[in-house]
Amino acid sequence: MRNDDRPLELEGFLPYRLNVLAETVSQSLAGIYRRRYAISVPEWRVMATLGQFGTMTAKEIGEHSRMHKTKVSRAVASLEQRRLILRTPNTRDMRESILQLTDAGTDAYRKLVPEARRFSDALLAPLDPSDREVFDKVLDQLARRAQDLSLHLQRDDPPAAG
Repeated sequence: MRNDDRPLELEGFLPYRLNVLAETVSQSLAGIYRRRYAISVPEWRVMATLGQFGTMTAKEIGEHSRMHKTKVSRAVASLEQRRLILRTPNTRDMRESILQLTDAGTDAYRKLVPEARRFSDALLAPLDPSDREVFDKVLDQLARRAQDLSLHLQRDDPPAAG
């Protein structure tokens, strides 16, 4: 049987493995902020983005966090209802709003960040420092390569090997 004729073994397929890892890590971390503040993964990503940048539009949050606009919109609505974020009309473009954490949102964010960092440190604990450097480098390389492949596939160009 030729290599192309074999069935795809999902467990060894890199995109699948990366997705399983990302989902497992995300759901494990979600347990921390779900238990403490009943915050969902998209809500945490909105809060974390606003905690990092201060103020942003929903569109900017979606671009930064790689979330679909409907997920961002739902998360923003929920966080606003719970008074964790504040929505202010954008005077330059009335179709969008400027979002920022409220005092309560900032307090929750500041309490969750150390826990998130501890989780990340615990996840990486089995790797020695040199392996962590290599891992970071490989993640960066794969992210750039995936972006390049995506651009090529959008143009129907065959992707370059390197």
